Amino acid sequence: MPEEKFIDANDLKFHVIDWGGSSDWLVLLHGLASQAHIWDLLAPKLIDSFRVVAIDQRGHGLSDKPDNGYDLATSTSDLNALFKALKIDRAVLAGHSWGGNVAVQYAIEQPAAVSGLILIDGGFLQIGDRLDWPTVEKFLEPPDLIGTPVDEFRAGMKMWLGPAWSPEAEAITLQNFEIRADGTIAPRFQKSNHMQVVRAIWEHRPSELWTQVQCPVLMIPAVSPEPHDPRTRDTLENKRRNIATAEARLARSQTIWMTDTIHDIPLHRPLELAQAIKTWHVSQFPI
Repeated sequence: MPEEKFIDANDLKFHVIDWGGSSDWLVLLHGLASQAHIWDLLAPKLIDSFRVVAIDQRGHGLSDKPDNGYDLATSTSDLNALFKALKIDRAVLAGHSWGGNVAVQYAIEQPAAVSGLILIDGGFLQIGDRLDWPTVEKFLEPPDLIGTPVDEFRAGMKMWLGPAWSPEAEAITLQNFEIRADGTIAPRFQKSNHMQVVRAIWEHRPSELWTQVQCPVLMIPAVSPEPHDPRTRDTLENKRRNIATAEARLARSQTIWMTDTIHDIPLHRPLELAQAIKTWHVSQFPI
């Protein structure tokens, strides 16, 4: 069983899940409005190759929830403090969605601490290139779920998760919320903080950073199960352009496309994801 603990860093308490394992450290960073349990289906499949830990980033999950500090500079400062608190000198850093942006930025700022980057459907997108801030602000504003009956929300999860739904995936998704005494839910990540992260994502320009990345990079983009939907098709085309730019500018990279897969790859395809990560790790860091 993994160990759940709280670590003091940057004057906050961070919730950390430690799955143990051996060999190289693997630090897992969740995406926006998620939390460390999104890795519950993947992490146990990696402990034969890594020492695996996952972090609830600032404001998320069970970590402290200040009203500010959701820019990338503070996110990487938090991560650096956590590396020191956990006595991690060097690690492979894996980020899902916005967690990929944090991982890329940290690899630039602390190159000696990052032996490899794994970007899981995130970290390579640049929404600021094609959408202005008012559009992004409106489009990525989170739904108001405060007060939704948990049974109503649970019923809707089957549709939202689609092919990724399972009792385990449902339980993991519910970890994003506090279930209140009256049987309703409240998101653990507050809306005002959510929008600060959205702004940070909109402002981030990974394409300007690729030539500075010193470590090998594995990119694992998802291809939606509904590729013919116009919005989905546009997103995929943009993703392909950004991946091509990354491949051209990174010194060492590999891309594995996960087809017919939702954005939350750790929930939908944990076995395939684990296999891809371990195969890449062996190829980059042979024993």
